Amino acid sequence: MANHKQIVRSTMQESKVRLVKSHRTRRRFNPRIFIDRIIETTATISLLITGFSGVGAMACWGLEIIETNANPNIIISGWQQQKNICLGAMLVSFSAFLGSSLVGASFNIQRDRF
Repeated sequence: MANHKQIVRSTMQESKVRLVKSHRTRRRFNPRIFIDRIIETTATISLLITGFSGVGAMACWGLEIIETNANPNIIISGWQQQKNICLGAMLVSFSAFLGSSLVGASFNIQRDRF
C-alpha cells in the first residue's frame, strides 16, 4: 500500500511540473508575414486556376471539333460557349498571377531598399 501511494504522488508532481514548463510566450501579429503569405497564396491559386481553365478550354475545343464533324448542320454549339468561358477564366486568373507577383516583388524590393 505504501508503494502505491508513492507512485500516485510522483505522477501528480510530474504533471504539475509539465504544466509549468509548457507555458509559452504569445506571438505578436506581424503584418508583413501576413501580407507575404496572402500574396504567395494568391499567386499559387491563380496559377492552378489558369492551368485547369486551359485544360478545360482545350477539352471544349476538342469536343467542339468532334461535334462539328459528327453533324455539320449545327452552326452554334454549346461547346464554343464553354470554351470561351474557360479561356476568359484563364485570362483573368493569369492576370491575377502577374499582378500578385508584381506586388510581391515590389514589396520585397521596397523592404530590401535597393
